[in-house]
Amino acid sequence: MPELPELPDGYEISTDPARLDAAQIHRWLSEDAYWAIGRPREKQDRAIAGSLNFGVYQSSSGAQVAYARVVTDHATFAYLCDVFVDRSVRGKGLGTVLAAAVRDHLAPLGLRRIVLATDDAHGVYAKAGFEPLADPGKWMALRQK
Repeated sequence: MPELPELPDGYEISTDPARLDAAQIHRWLSEDAYWAIGRPREKQDRAIAGSLNFGVYQSSSGAQVAYARVVTDHATFAYLCDVFVDRSVRGKGLGTVLAAAVRDHLAPLGLRRIVLATDDAHGVYAKAGFEPLADPGKWMALRQK
């Protein structure tokens, strides 16, 4: 498993739900994330409430600059989703560090797998040890509007 990349100076990661900026998370996802455009605030708030959440914050101001959400049973399976890094801080490796922090936080649970889906950030997640499904033909989805 790849080592946790270095968190750039001036940033910190937390799973404390009290630190989450739910309004900012909703703006990011509903306005700028291809997978969640138009997601209603109420639905986003329910998603946050039912998930394990990770925030990246500027140490000096406490402002949230990135977010990730994990849906898990804490025993066998986890789904990493809604990973978003604010455009103003992209290119600093925060996405990779965030994915690795999720991986390491979940490691003691002994989950069989952590999955995610991405259209365009495969390299970010590969640096944290994620790889394509060995047999994607086994996976199915029930899609609903």
